[in-house]
Amino acid sequence: MSDQLTDAMSRAEKRAGVSLASIFALRMLGMFLILPVFAIHAHTLPGGDNLTLVGLALGAYGLTQAFFQIPFGMASDVFGRKRVIILGLLVFAIGSVVAALATDIYWTILGRVVQGAGAISAAITALAADLTREQHRTKVMAMIGSSIGLVFAFSLVIAPVLYAAIGMSGIFWMTGVLALTAIAVVIYLVPEPPPPHPGPRVPLREVLVNTQLLRLNLGIFILHMSQMMMFVVVPGLLISTGDLPLASHWKVYLPAVLISFVLMVPAIIYAEKRQKLRTVFVSAIILLLLTLLVLGLQGNHFYVVMGGLLSFFVAFNTLEAMLPSLISRVAPPRAKGTALGVYNTTQALGLFLGGALGGWIAKHFGPQSVFVFAAGMSTLWLAAAITMQPILPRLPATAKNPLAEQG
Repeated sequence: MSDQLTDAMSRAEKRAGVSLASIFALRMLGMFLILPVFAIHAHTLPGGDNLTLVGLALGAYGLTQAFFQIPFGMASDVFGRKRVIILGLLVFAIGSVVAALATDIYWTILGRVVQGAGAISAAITALAADLTREQHRTKVMAMIGSSIGLVFAFSLVIAPVLYAAIGMSGIFWMTGVLALTAIAVVIYLVPEPPPPHPGPRVPLREVLVNTQLLRLNLGIFILHMSQMMMFVVVPGLLISTGDLPLASHWKVYLPAVLISFVLMVPAIIYAEKRQKLRTVFVSAIILLLLTLLVLGLQGNHFYVVMGGLLSFFVAFNTLEAMLPSLISRVAPPRAKGTALGVYNTTQALGLFLGGALGGWIAKHFGPQSVFVFAAGMSTLWLAAAITMQPILPRLPATAKNPLAEQG
């Protein structure tokens, strides 16, 4: 089709989306399987009765992710995406082995630290940008985001069963095997990326001071801070407002996640096909803001919390798909990996701060105050998004693009 802004995804782009989404899924499944059961398992470890150390074991992964995302992203710009992804998966697998062999909470923490050092999110999203044209990039990012959401929902159901069958050590061993499987996917299934973009290297400072990128980085920081703040208080609200046991919370989360994906897809297609990225992007932030406000004002009712979770996941998944796509469009072509490294670092910091700040606010001002604070931060994000410059495609519709021809 002559108009490249409306043509369909090529086979190579579909293959890139599916294979890269599977890498994320294989890696994140191992991570998510740990979350629902580790706090219980920790009591069987020497030192595991110290809640601070238990929290450190869970959070250490995110903290080292924040430190290593930028170096891994920059390295992918210089040495190639696939090499960096394979290295990161090997580091992650080594960390899984350390955690599987751990005999106390301290060795578990070390294993989690090493796992987090395999920070490949920036390299994977940069590779996704390399392998897709701009008009289809958000769809591919949505495929990756959806795979993470589905794996999260699946892990809530299967983790207790696996823990009973193979124990925490077995789950960590499985995590390592999944990482090695992901390496095979990188080598044999992910298409080869195009040659690096010509031109001089872009200094990190130029990426850090880019006002368009700063707005998008602020967005991912607030989005994931809000997510973590919500899940500091939502489990308690489901128990207090609906008398729903903790073991049954997946019955609320799973439908909300799955339905949100169904509702997200039309918005993504509309944004790409009609060139309405800005409209859909701002609308999703408004939906996030309104959801948090309603939960802040009426979050003491069970069905409001259920509806709020569905609304939140629709906004969250839409924005999660659009943000890395927008980063890859705004970033200098020679610094996509670096820009996405900064982006993933701010994401990890948002998760870290959201957990700590959400707990403090809930303790001193009550759970509803957590939603109100998050709504206030979302208002700040909305103001930044509205003042963004229009994001136009770099490639004219008449230009020849080899990605459209790969089959």
